[in-house]
Amino acid sequence: MYLLRDDIASLDEQQTERLLLALPEWRREVAMRYKHLAGRRESATAYLLLLEALQQQYGINEAPHFVIGPHGKPSLLEFPHIHFNTSHCHKAVICAIGDAPVGVDIEGRRSIRDSLVDYTMNAAEKERIARAEDPELEFLKLWTAKEAVVKLSGEGIQDNIRDILTLAKDRNISVHTYINTKKDYVYSLAHHAT
Repeated sequence: MYLLRDDIASLDEQQTERLLLALPEWRREVAMRYKHLAGRRESATAYLLLLEALQQQYGINEAPHFVIGPHGKPSLLEFPHIHFNTSHCHKAVICAIGDAPVGVDIEGRRSIRDSLVDYTMNAAEKERIARAEDPELEFLKLWTAKEAVVKLSGEGIQDNIRDILTLAKDRNISVHTYINTKKDYVYSLAHHAT
């Protein structure tokens, strides 16, 4: 299950302050580490989406306590069987949750530097981007898929960034990518295929 909120850019400073006040103090401190209002808004919304998902999917109404794994991936202290992952960009916030590990990434459309494509994509992916009608969109589809796979494991980006999707297939990881052309963002969800 996942929840997505893509109206966050319309929230003004006063509405963002109300979001921040709805957070427990420790989480508000996390959100306040963001320099700009947009980052604070995205961080607060990600946490509130997690609370909403916990309530909808599991009937959990109390705020969870987090445990941070060795590579920085959080889990829920009281509910170790529940897995979640969040991601945000300036256009939207997404939270995925379930009984098995999940990874999610969301990105808004932006211009892509050739150096980034060279660094992150293998030869077949670069060719796919070059042939695409919309190269920026094609890059974002591949990039969010790679990020979702990395976030699934919680290990972070390693030296094999170019071959993450090939390795994911070998490890029986399924990735689903979605495009919202109206609001100009792409998101991908990764999970172990059953």
